[in-house]
Parts: sequence; C-alpha cells; structure tokens
Amino acid sequence: MFDAPPRSSSTVFTRLGEEHVNVDGVSAWLKLQRPGVKAGSFIEGPVFDTQGYLWFCDIPWGRIFRASPGGDVELVIQYDGEPNGLAFSPDGRLYIADYKNGLLTLDPAIRKIEIILAEAPDSPFKGLNDLIFARNGDLYFTDQGLTGLHDASGRLFRLRVDGRLDCLLDNVPSPNGLVLAPDERSLLLAVTRDNAVWRVPFLPDGNGVFKVGVFVRLSGGNGPDGLAIDAAGNLVVCHLGLGAVWVFDPHGEPLRRIQSCAGRLTTNATFGPPRQPGLYITESDTGSILRAEVDW
Repeated sequence: MFDAPPRSSSTVFTRLGEEHVNVDGVSAWLKLQRPGVKAGSFIEGPVFDTQGYLWFCDIPWGRIFRASPGGDVELVIQYDGEPNGLAFSPDGRLYIADYKNGLLTLDPAIRKIEIILAEAPDSPFKGLNDLIFARNGDLYFTDQGLTGLHDASGRLFRLRVDGRLDCLLDNVPSPNGLVLAPDERSLLLAVTRDNAVWRVPFLPDGNGVFKVGVFVRLSGGNGPDGLAIDAAGNLVVCHLGLGAVWVFDPHGEPLRRIQSCAGRLTTNATFGPPRQPGLYITESDTGSILRAEVDW
C-alpha cells in the first residue's frame, strides 16, 4: 500500500444552463442505468477540437454539446441515441461510442450523424462506452453494456484502418474508459465493476494481446470510469461515485488526488491544449465541467 497522495482542488469551468436541462428527467437510459433517479443530464466524453472548443455528450438525451474557450455552451446536435464517448479522428470527424446505436460519426461541418458499425459481425453490441484513436488511425473501443462481476463478458475491440474488426478481450467485467500508453505497445483499461485499471499489452506482431493484468486497484465509490494519460505516462483515473480524480505515475504510484468542487460523479477527463492548459473533468451529477491544474 502507498501513502495517501497530496490533494488539490478543482474549479467549475462551465456547466449546462437551465435552457439545456431536460425538465422531464426520465429516459430509457436512466431507467436502465440509474433506476429511480431523475436527472436533467448526464454528461461524459470531453474532447478538444483543433479550434479549442471542448466537445462533450449527454447520454440520456442523445445530445452533443461544445463549449467555447470562454465556457459558452452550444448544443450541436440532438438525435435518437445515447452518446457515451467521443474522439476526433485524424480526418476531423467526431467518432461516437453510442450505447444504443453502436459506433457513429458526426461531421462537425454539416452536423450529420452516420452509422459506422451497428453491431459486431458475430453478435450485437452490448452497449458501447468509450473509444480512442492510435497514431496509425486504428480505433479502440469498449463494449460495456450491463456486464460486471456477475457477467464478465464485456469486450475490447480494435477497428483497423483497413476495416478489420478485432475482438481483443471478451471477458471484462464492465470495460469503460481506455487510453494507449505513450509508446502504444499497451493499453490501459478502466474496469468499473472490478474497481481496477487493467494493463493490456499487445503482442509484438500487433495481432492480439497477452499477459493482461491489473495496473492499479481502487477501493470505494463505484469504480474507475474515464481515463486520460500525459506524455510522460502519468495516468488520470476518474473515480465515479467518490468525487475524485486520481493521478498515478507510470509505475502505479499515486501522485495526486484531485477533488471535485461539485458532485461525486466524476466521469471523464481530458487535457486542454497549450493555450487552454489544465485537466478538464466532467461531473455528471451537476452537469458541470471542472478544471484542475496539471501540477504533479
């Protein structure tokens, strides 16, 4: 065990205004994922574009927003879906891990949604959660659904640039956020119901994975949700239900605990561009985007 790391605080960068809160507070996704809870929004998936706008999604109401560098929030599109994770591709399209519809894209210029994969070749998706691009254009994404320790059948996929779809893991109890190590020889995977982050090394030939193990194990809360990683390999882990974001060094030693200044549902995080430095965190209970200093 390690000593508790230093704590630091966060501030509110922006939040959804009253005009963006769904007053009904009930949706199919909420009935399934948070039974008995009414919520006007549940935001995740923060990602910056090349112009410095921060894009994020609202799962239960099928909405994608963007916030200007000054924090002004704009609704980009609302559609019949449950967008859970966002990532920009090398060609500038916004890819969406949609819990209801599969893998989608949004062309920001014309604001049009297209379906890339509605299901895997051998079975329907359980419910996509998050995604990330490698430098060569390959796309990694998680298929979480309602899996957990009772049903360890969540999946990790890779969609290659040439269109081939590889199932890299099919035994994960709730695969969630994911990042590639700086050298891209391995992947770090948040496994929510196991309250752990797994390390997933790639085979030298790139055709599979091996020696998968636990990188860090957490306790309390609901488990790790979104991940982010810096160029030095320091890992950011959003701890859902604990109102905290942990930072671990490349060897798994804790460097920092960032405390939410809003609610306890710290879901995802991303690093800001050089002209907007900091760590930006979605806090889904209050519909807020938090900002913290990167000072570890």
